[in-house]
Amino acid sequence: MDDRIVVLGTGGTIAGGSALAGDNVGYRAGERTVQSLLDGLVVAGGPQAPALVAEEVAQIDSKDADAAFWSRLHARCLAHLQDERVRGIVVTHGTDTLEETAWLLSQTLACDKPLVLTCAMRPATAVSPDGPQNLRDAIALASDARALGVSVVCAGAVHAPRHLQKMSPYRVDAFASGDAGPIGWVEEGRLRLVHPWPGLRSDPGSLAQALAADNGAWPWVEIVLSGAGANGRQVEALVAAGVRGIVVAGTGNGTLHHALETALLRAQRAGVQVRVSTRCPLGVVVGMPAHGLPLADGLSPVKARISLMLELMQTAPAP
Repeated sequence: MDDRIVVLGTGGTIAGGSALAGDNVGYRAGERTVQSLLDGLVVAGGPQAPALVAEEVAQIDSKDADAAFWSRLHARCLAHLQDERVRGIVVTHGTDTLEETAWLLSQTLACDKPLVLTCAMRPATAVSPDGPQNLRDAIALASDARALGVSVVCAGAVHAPRHLQKMSPYRVDAFASGDAGPIGWVEEGRLRLVHPWPGLRSDPGSLAQALAADNGAWPWVEIVLSGAGANGRQVEALVAAGVRGIVVAGTGNGTLHHALETALLRAQRAGVQVRVSTRCPLGVVVGMPAHGLPLADGLSPVKARISLMLELMQTAPAP
């Protein structure tokens, strides 16, 4: 192993640019290359710092992430994980769907090296951009022997994909891990753990080899929200259109408006897979709600959607 860290660029705010210096809102994501983000970056370790190898995977706004993007990123991560010269991988990513990509990679890669995603809430042209420090922290984390598998670092905090959620649309410390809290912190290039490092997913099955690049090849799964005045018309329309799975963000402890519940039970009888999560950003659904629909294993709605898509990928389509 020649101790290199591969930095995969995918665009996002960290690579964003604005014609007006200091504009933290009116910018375009993915304007700069990942190599430009690395140029001039001071990495902890001095002469002993690992070699950094930049590779551009995409230059998108992460709100536009899709199957083709995920397939390309997954393939490049897999290739570098299998390369004996590579110590770890860093992925620069937009914040909007960071938690979804992190969860997807954590569930589909047998990852015995560190794979660290990072981001920024301010573009590279900001008066005080947060991207350079986040990138330095990610490289430091990817160089640490204790870091194995997929993690995320932002504003110094290190998060496990299962618990990570974007909590703010603007603050630089936009991410949190709910009740679990961060795994630890990167401080002056050093990892300080406050929880044991999460265990690795050792057997992601056939998904470790390939994810389809065609959006149409991914099972169609949608998220539906329960709230005051909810009804079943959206569910009925989705079933009629051929949806294969529905994740519902329930109120409180996974409860559902009665009209929506009725429609979801009908959808389940018609062969549609249903999972129930909660709108609440903290805690998990406790016990089994009266509706009896399958729960989402404590996952947020967006991660439950990904898990259900991956589950359906490995089962034959309904006749």
